[in-house]
Amino acid sequence: MTFQESFVTCLQKYVDFSGRASRSEYWWFILGVVLIYVIALTISHTLYLLAILGLMLPNLAASVRRMHDIGKSGWWVLLSIIPIVGLIVIYWFVQPSMQGSNEYGEAPAL
Repeated sequence: MTFQESFVTCLQKYVDFSGRASRSEYWWFILGVVLIYVIALTISHTLYLLAILGLMLPNLAASVRRMHDIGKSGWWVLLSIIPIVGLIVIYWFVQPSMQGSNEYGEAPAL
């Protein structure tokens, strides 16, 4: 999945917490989010806060779908708010997708 496809897909599914998100879809989206944050912060602190608020739900939904892709419940994303323990979530985010279907749906198209 390309950068543009990933970013558009995640924004279109901004409140869709069901299904699965491939590793490339998730990480391309995170790269786009970070770039938007950096650009917004260089322009204005107010714009930065608006970017954070505007991308909070799409980021959360993509994270939950990524957890579904490795066969884990989306509730595990809550671990990321605990210092040091939240590193487990990052480890899970970089894991390869489960092959075939799981309880959260079919494997996403690469």
